[in-house]
Amino acid sequence: MRLSERLDAARDARGLDVLEPAAGEVDDVEAAGAIGDAYAEMKARVSQALFERLGARLNDPSLTEAQLHEFVREELGSVIDTEQQLLSVDERRRLVRDVEADVLGLGPLERMLEDDSVTEIMVNSFEQVYVERRGHLTLTSSRFTSEAHLRRIIERIVSKVGRRIDESSPLVDARLADGSRVNAVVPPLAVDGSSLTIRKFSRTPLTIANLIELGTMSDQMAQLLHACVQARLNILVSGGTGTGKTTLLNVLSRFIPSNERIVTIEDAVELHLQQPHVVRLESRPANIEGSGEITIRDLVRNSLRMRPDRIVVGECRGGEALDMLQAMNTGHDGSISTLHANSPRDAMSRLETLVLMAGMDLPLRAIREQAASAVDLIVQIQRLRDGTRRIVNVTEVMGMEGDTVVLQDIFRFDFGAGVDEHGQFRGQAVPTGIRPRFSERFEDHGITFDLDNLIRRVG
Repeated sequence: MRLSERLDAARDARGLDVLEPAAGEVDDVEAAGAIGDAYAEMKARVSQALFERLGARLNDPSLTEAQLHEFVREELGSVIDTEQQLLSVDERRRLVRDVEADVLGLGPLERMLEDDSVTEIMVNSFEQVYVERRGHLTLTSSRFTSEAHLRRIIERIVSKVGRRIDESSPLVDARLADGSRVNAVVPPLAVDGSSLTIRKFSRTPLTIANLIELGTMSDQMAQLLHACVQARLNILVSGGTGTGKTTLLNVLSRFIPSNERIVTIEDAVELHLQQPHVVRLESRPANIEGSGEITIRDLVRNSLRMRPDRIVVGECRGGEALDMLQAMNTGHDGSISTLHANSPRDAMSRLETLVLMAGMDLPLRAIREQAASAVDLIVQIQRLRDGTRRIVNVTEVMGMEGDTVVLQDIFRFDFGAGVDEHGQFRGQAVPTGIRPRFSERFEDHGITFDLDNLIRRVG
C-alpha cells in the first residue's frame, strides 16, 4: 500500500493499519498524527487478541524463555492473518516486533534499552517519557498506550525479581536481567499516574581506562586510587544522585586482589565484580503480611560472620552506617561504600546522621571519632553543568582536632580553567602538593608509588 493510500486509510473510520512514516516523509503534521493513531489502534487490537489466545500460557513455568517467544510469534502471525490487514514485509516485521515487546518485553522501552547512548530512562506518566544522553535530558516521542499498559510493564519487571507493587506497597526497587536498576512508584503515591525510572547498566562495564578517557579522572589520580585500594584503605565514594557513584565503585573494586574474599551488600544488585571469590547479598522487603524484611543493616551484621576480607556496601543510607564503621574499626579494613553528599565535609556530616539513625544513644563526639578513625579516604564525584561526571576531590581523613574532623585534599578540581567553545570544562582535578599521611600504608603493603611526583604542584 502506497503512503498516500495509508494516509487516506488513517482518516477512514475503519482504521486500516498504517505505520508512522520516516522523518521527512510526510509534511502534513495532522496526517502524520493520524497515521500514528491508526497504527497504535491496530497494535492495541492485535495485542488484545493475542492475550485472549494465550491466556495462562504466558506464565507457564514449563516453557523456557526461548520457547515462550517462539510460541508467541506463531500465535501472533495467526492473529495478524486473521486481522486481514494489507501489510508490507517491513510493516509486518515492525508490528510483530512491537507487539512481542508489549506482550513479553518492556514495550516502548525496548528500543531505549538497546540504545547504548541512553544512560537513564524516566517515565513520568504513560504518555511522557524522558531519556538521558551524555548528561542531558530529552523528551522522547515514545509513549505507552494507557496507564494499564504501563502498570503491566512495571508488574512484569518487579515480579521477575520476586517483588510486588500495588496500592498497599506502591513503591519498589528492582533490577532488569542485565543489571539495570529500576525504581517504580504507582498511585496513590504517584499522583499523575505510575512513574518508572531505569538506570541502565552498561553492557560493557567501564574500566579505569574508560574513566580516564572520559575525563572523570587523570592517569595520576587513577594510579593513586589503585594504590589506596591495594593498601586496604577504607574508602567512601561521595556524590549526588546520578553522578556515577556506583560506576566508580565498580571500577575501584577491580583493584581488589583476586585472592581475597569479598562480600557485597546492596538494596538491588548493581555491582558486578570480576574477582572469583565474591558473595553477593541483596536486601529483601517485607511480604504482604508485613514480615520477612531483611535490611541492609541485617546483611552488614551478618557479613561479619562470613569471614570477609573486604566488605563492599553499595550505598549507606541508614543505620547500617554504624555497623560498617564498627567493622572498619575492628579489622575489616579495605572496605568501600558510597553515600549521597555534595562535598567531603558534607560526607562526614551525613555519615554522623546515618549513624544516629541506628537508634543507639551515642554521644555525637563518639560517633565523630569513630567515623574519623574508620574512614581513610573520600572520593567526591560530581556531575558538572556540561553533563560530564568528574572526580572533584580526593580527600584524606586525618583524624580529630578538638571536636572537628580534619580533612586535607590530595586532589582538587581546577574550576578556574574555564570552558571551551563547546561549553565543556577545560579543568581537571590536580594534586594539591600535600603528601598524604596514608602513604605509610603503601610501604607496609609493599606498594610502589611515586609520591615525589604526586606532591609536585601542577603549574
